[in-house]
Amino acid sequence: MIQLDRYDATRLDRARGIVHDLGSVLVAYSGGVDSTLLLKLALDELGDRAVGVLASSPAYPESEQQEARVLAHSLGARLVEVTTDEVELEAYARNNPDRCFHCKEELFDKLEPVQRALRLQHLAYGATADDAGDHRPGHGSAIRRGVRFPLLEAGMGKPEIRAAARQLGLPNWNKPSFACLSSRIPHGTQVTVEALRRIEAAEAAVKALGFTQVRVRHHGDVARIEVDGSEIDRLVAERERVVDAVRRAGYKFVSADLEGYTTGSLNRTWQPSS
Repeated sequence: MIQLDRYDATRLDRARGIVHDLGSVLVAYSGGVDSTLLLKLALDELGDRAVGVLASSPAYPESEQQEARVLAHSLGARLVEVTTDEVELEAYARNNPDRCFHCKEELFDKLEPVQRALRLQHLAYGATADDAGDHRPGHGSAIRRGVRFPLLEAGMGKPEIRAAARQLGLPNWNKPSFACLSSRIPHGTQVTVEALRRIEAAEAAVKALGFTQVRVRHHGDVARIEVDGSEIDRLVAERERVVDAVRRAGYKFVSADLEGYTTGSLNRTWQPSS
């Protein structure tokens, strides 16, 4: 279920001030609620000195990319598109717990030349206060490069960001959380384009049955499906349709996770060295 904090103008105003003080900015934009709110604030505060940039790779479904393009257009944003090649990097494909670091390194390697070409003073992305307490190796790449994260700097967490987005009339304020498709593959299992395409097809098939928050965790020939806890009973009740849809996507076995959707559940598949 989507949770909202009561709208707090104080932290939102703080985020506005941080964005305003950037002077000009290239916003790493994905179409999710965090980056959309950041792009909206940048457009409000900086006008044409704010530009959005959308990165495409096999780790992101084309359907998500198209939704992001439409939304950016509705905001009146200038949107630049780049292609990233993280899946081709051996350090990323081997899928160790530092995978996200290599993803962000590739992303920022592609975005920094765009920032320089457009003569924008800063690069920013939509990290939130919630990210500080989770396993986020990619955030280390951002810090190392001096990338800014105004929502986190203002202390805004995800529920409060959703509340602010709704207050500002952003149509995706209640969009389900989405992470790259590689996050569905357990650490230590190779990331391949074939696996990503199979995950994408399976998730699209389950969503087409009316489920909203969906993760298909990839365990070789087994698809482990996570949906919101409130939808588990329906997932089981419609198991024949679900199994048929997921098998057509390429999986041989289909299971339902009775715990339901949990952010970063595959982080349990590794243990930090002592």
